[in-house]
Amino acid sequence: MNPYSRFHLSFNLGYPNTYDRARNRTGSALMVHGNCVSIGCYAMTDARIEEIYSLCDVALMNGQRFFRVHCFPFRMTEANMKKHQKSKWIKEWKNLKAGYDWFEKTKRPPNVEVKGKRYTFSEAD
Repeated sequence: MNPYSRFHLSFNLGYPNTYDRARNRTGSALMVHGNCVSIGCYAMTDARIEEIYSLCDVALMNGQRFFRVHCFPFRMTEANMKKHQKSKWIKEWKNLKAGYDWFEKTKRPPNVEVKGKRYTFSEAD
């Protein structure tokens, strides 16, 4: 959590995560932030980051150890998956879709782990 970000407010997504490290992907400081500009982060309006940041901050201040952020390349509907079926990323996106579908069905974010270089999804604690 960075209330002093030069992009208004920000928080770090923890990239590279276990999945990305398993694929030898490198980098750091993938952030969600305001100011509506970016060269690789998730940028949004200041009003939107204020809303999200406030929710995350209150959760942490009230004893929640972490909060989940699930990022998807697009709305993973069947129609959109079909539209992108020739992408070089389709195999990874099909794996992500299992988590997307979990949330769409239950309206609760699943617990996410990495096993065998794939995401696995289960009931969150």
